[in-house]
Amino acid sequence: MPRSSVPSAAPPAPPVGALLRRYADAGEPLSCEPVAQGLLNRGYRLATTRGPYFLKQHLDTLTADRDTIARQHRATRRLHALGLPVAPPLPDAAGRTVAVLGGHCYALHPWIDGRHRDGAQLGTAGSRRLGTLLGHVHTALEQVMDPPVPAPPGADPGPGSGPGAESARPEDTFALIDELLRLVAARPARDGFDELARHRLQERRALLAAHAHRRPSVPAPPGWVHGDFHPLNLLYRGTEPAAIVDWDRLDVRPRAEEAVRAAAIFFVRPTGELALAEVRAYARAYRRATGASGAELAVAVDRVWWERLNDFWTLRWRYQLHDRRADPLFPAVSALVVWWTREYAAVRDAFTD
Repeated sequence: MPRSSVPSAAPPAPPVGALLRRYADAGEPLSCEPVAQGLLNRGYRLATTRGPYFLKQHLDTLTADRDTIARQHRATRRLHALGLPVAPPLPDAAGRTVAVLGGHCYALHPWIDGRHRDGAQLGTAGSRRLGTLLGHVHTALEQVMDPPVPAPPGADPGPGSGPGAESARPEDTFALIDELLRLVAARPARDGFDELARHRLQERRALLAAHAHRRPSVPAPPGWVHGDFHPLNLLYRGTEPAAIVDWDRLDVRPRAEEAVRAAAIFFVRPTGELALAEVRAYARAYRRATGASGAELAVAVDRVWWERLNDFWTLRWRYQLHDRRADPLFPAVSALVVWWTREYAAVRDAFTD
C-alpha cells in the first residue's frame, strides 16, 4: 500500500517540447493528456508525429530522485531481456532514461495498449497465470539484481521500515487509533464516511486487544520484489499480461509477503472477503514458479494479516493529510481484516495447500 502522497492540486503541464528535444526520433508533440492521477506519481499520454508514448512524472518523495529511478530503469531493461512483460523507458540521444526538468524527474516509455483486470475478471485460469507471473518476476529479479545486503548483527530496522522489519507494536497502534478517533470527533459536520471510520476504529481496537499476543516475529530472508504489485500496475491484452508498470517501489523485502499482499488486493471482494478459490489457484502457481514452500507462505500470511490489522493508511490520508483520494478504498480494506481474522485458518489454507 502507498505510504506517501503527492499534492492533489493539478501540477503545471509537463515541459513536453524541452523533453522531446532530448530524443533523436520521438517526433514533434501533438497532444499531452493525463491518463491517470495515481496516488504517488502522474502519467500522460503523449502523442507525437511518431506515435503515442507514456510520459511519467515522478513525484513520490521517497523514490523520485534520479539515482533511484535509474536503478528501476536498469532493472526493467534486464527483465525485458529475459522476456518479462515490462515497458522499459526509452533512452534519449545521450543514452539517458531520466530527464530532470523544472526540478522534476520524467521518463518516456512506449505506449502499451491494454486494460486493468482485477481478480473477479481473471477466473481460475487467469489467477494461475497471475501467480506464475509474479513468481517469474521474483525469480528474474534474483538474476538481474545484486544480492540483498544482510543487515549488520544487532541492527534494529524499526517497525515496517524494510527487509527484516519489526512488526507493528500494538501500543503504537492503540495510540494511532485514539488520535484518529479524536480527529473524527473534531469534525464539525460528520458524514457517513466519518461514522464508518469511527465504527471501524473502535472495532479494530477491540480486535487488536484480543489478538495482541499474536504479533509475528522476524520474517523470512528477503529478496528483490516489485513492491507495488496490484491491478492498476498490470495491463492486459485480452487474457494475457501485456506490461507490469510502476516499478517505483522496487526494493528488498520478503518475496512471499509480496505474494500474499498482492492477492489481498487482486482478490478482495467489495464486501471485504477474499475469493479463496482464486487465491488457491494463484498461490499454487506462485509456489511452483518460485519453489516457495507452504511454510514460507504461512509465515507471510501471518505477517500480512498483522500488517493489515495495524494499518490505517487510508484514514491517515483523510484525517491527517486532508487528502481524500484514498477514501473509496476504505470500505473494502477495513472490512477485509475483520473477515480475515474470523476466517484465518481458511485463508492460510488457501495460500499453503
